[in-house]
Amino acid sequence: MLSDSLKVLHATNFAFYLKSHGFHWNVCGPDFAQLHKFFQGISDDVYGAVDLIAEYIRSLDEFAPASFERFSELSVIKGQTKIPRARLMIEELLANNGQMVELLNHCFIEATKENQQGVANFISDRLSQHGKWGWQLSSFLKDERA
Repeated sequence: MLSDSLKVLHATNFAFYLKSHGFHWNVCGPDFAQLHKFFQGISDDVYGAVDLIAEYIRSLDEFAPASFERFSELSVIKGQTKIPRARLMIEELLANNGQMVELLNHCFIEATKENQQGVANFISDRLSQHGKWGWQLSSFLKDERA
């Protein structure tokens, strides 16, 4: 059911936002300035989707999850309680971004099945953005050109 999938997306998106914002606050090392700004770009973008996902849930006559407890139950992305080194932050965000893409693809299929074209269009836009975050995160991890 699309509304249930969107609830998982809402919680997972919020977890991804919170993690990327926490990494923005806490990154250290020689690439601090670049990564600090990069992580902020991710967190700002992902946060921008929070309200829209909740509104799509409401448009389906359901209530949007709205607590850390409920987000924790629903999210496929787990929180980070430690402060990893910068490279590990990038690796973790890349893995989590992959989880976001997988979940967005699932939601897209459900939105299409339920003829919710507005939701499908929104999800398509999010997939494009997460595709961009994926290649950018991957690029940070490359030591040399292939």
